[in-house]
Amino acid sequence: MKKNKKITWDYSPAPESAAHINLKKKYVLYIDGKWVKPSSGKYFKTINPANNETLAEIAYANEKDVDKAIKAARKAYDTVWSKTTPSERAKYIYRIARLMQERAREFAVIETLDAGKVIRESRDIDIPLACNHFFYYAGWADKLEYAFPNRKVEPVGVAGQITPWNFPLLMAAWKIAPALATGNTVVLKPAETTPLTALKLAEIIHDAGLPPGVVNIVTGYGDTGAAIVEHDDVDKIAFTGSTRVGKIIQKTIAGTDKKATLELGGKSANIILEDAPLDQAVEGIVNGIFFNQGHVCCAGSRLFIQESVAEKVIDKLKHRLNSLIIGDPMDKNTDIGAVNSKMQLDSINKYIKIGLEEGATMYQPECTLPKNGYYCPPTLFTDVAQSSTIVQEEIFGPVLTIQTFRTVDEAIQKANNTPYGLAAGIWTDKGSRIFNLATKLNAGVIWANTYNKFDPTSPFGGFKESGFGREGGLHGLSAYVKLK
Repeated sequence: MKKNKKITWDYSPAPESAAHINLKKKYVLYIDGKWVKPSSGKYFKTINPANNETLAEIAYANEKDVDKAIKAARKAYDTVWSKTTPSERAKYIYRIARLMQERAREFAVIETLDAGKVIRESRDIDIPLACNHFFYYAGWADKLEYAFPNRKVEPVGVAGQITPWNFPLLMAAWKIAPALATGNTVVLKPAETTPLTALKLAEIIHDAGLPPGVVNIVTGYGDTGAAIVEHDDVDKIAFTGSTRVGKIIQKTIAGTDKKATLELGGKSANIILEDAPLDQAVEGIVNGIFFNQGHVCCAGSRLFIQESVAEKVIDKLKHRLNSLIIGDPMDKNTDIGAVNSKMQLDSINKYIKIGLEEGATMYQPECTLPKNGYYCPPTLFTDVAQSSTIVQEEIFGPVLTIQTFRTVDEAIQKANNTPYGLAAGIWTDKGSRIFNLATKLNAGVIWANTYNKFDPTSPFGGFKESGFGREGGLHGLSAYVKLK
């Protein structure tokens, strides 16, 4: 058999049905417990990146709409939510979680249609995790005195929240659930390319009987998010997205008393030591960068392999890439789905071109990409330097750079040589090496012999240009309270 030959089998199609979902042709804004038309009268399309077909038209909120949403949130905070007992708040949050569970299949399908991620990921990871975050923070709502012992705990007020397109519903849950549990009200703006599950969440929030104005959802582009950040009556900003936009937000709120958490870009390192379980490590690498199209801020996009096993690991990686199925995200056989948008695909292809121009060696498996939609094959780059553009800059796509090292100290030095500090992975058979590396890597989250494992009880966040603050776990409550 030829080395790294394509070895996929032909599976019968196994598409997930979309017959059970309920999508409107046009969505308006959710403000003060009502569905409200945008004052601009403008709408934009959200498309299925797998086939470029329009899914729905979405309302474009301007400053007037944002102001209306923030005033509704302030009124609800002052008159209702801050006065609601913690145990009663917990009931509402728990009810939201249960309703999400009941409609989990619909949420999973809509997430896949709108984001392009494979149905297995939406079904098995995104939606269950989103539900679990609401369950988890429902449990904390009436126990804040235990979360912050010997301190008087007060909510911050109105939280402006802006979420990205890579985990649309999960990021909304990460932000809304702790805000509600601590007594705050919310104005949420989802990413313009993936607004549908946030709008479906608004339906669930409405069905759960949450008091009007406690959660408001406005849709639009960057200027809509900017209107939230710049508004004088917002007490807290929670943003997940690019480092570039994060810096703009930080400058905007400088000199104000607004609290903020910023979860920004990453260029995370995966380190394979010579004593690692190599097959397990290879599967972890594939899971950490390719199964999700690299659309994870903490994607393990830089791989460091100890020299003695480098050739073996690279060969195993190429072999594994040749078995991956790229295609329709709604097919349960598919491993790699669609890139979220044409703009993102163009950006990924730009970086691939730069890598080649800078002298790196590229490997892509033989594969036939669908003719419609936005797709990128999994891509490996070897012969790269620490100064290479594709090593230093976040690509946010299925592109992996590979470097080797001789000593553990060299691996640490190379892994830390980045402006980011979000996550890292360690692959070794020795616990002592795990503890040694974990204390020296500049990363907010470090996985050992696994990658991209999340739990609502665990905090998530980074250092340096990966942002500040933590979401998830007990730490996730801190951003939404004032302690006295």
